[in-house]
Amino acid sequence: MTQHWAFWAFLSAGFAALTAIFGKVGVAGVNSDLATLIRTVIIFVVLMGIVTATGQWQAPSAINAKTWIFLALSGLATGASWIAYYRALKLGNASQVAPVDKLSIVLVVIFGVIFLGEKVSAVHWAAVSLIAAGAIMLAVF
Repeated sequence: MTQHWAFWAFLSAGFAALTAIFGKVGVAGVNSDLATLIRTVIIFVVLMGIVTATGQWQAPSAINAKTWIFLALSGLATGASWIAYYRALKLGNASQVAPVDKLSIVLVVIFGVIFLGEKVSAVHWAAVSLIAAGAIMLAVF
C-alpha cells in the first residue's frame, strides 16, 4: 500500500487539511511571515532527521545541474506559496482560503498540459472545471 502513489496523495491531502487548521490557529498570534519561518525551520529539522536516520544523504556534486535548478525553482515557488498562504490565513477564514489554494489543482493540470505535454481527456477537463467551480463557490458564497 505504501508503494502506491494514491496512499501518499491521500496522506498529503489529510496533512494539507491539518496545515490549514493548525496554521490558522498558529498565525493568529504572530506575523504571517514569522509564522512561515517557524514552520519552515520545523520542516527543515524534521527532514534533516529523516534523511539522516534513513541514510539518504548524497554528495551535492552527485546531483546534476538540471536537478539543482529545478529543485531551487520548486523551493522558491514553495516559499512564495507558503508566504501567500499564511498571509491569506491571517486575513481570512481557513474554510475560504484553503479552497482557493486548491485551485492549484486546476493550474497543475493546465501547466502539465502546456509544459509537460500531458494528455487530459474530456472527462478530466470536466472534472477540473468542477473543481474550479467548487473552489470558487466555497470561497465566495
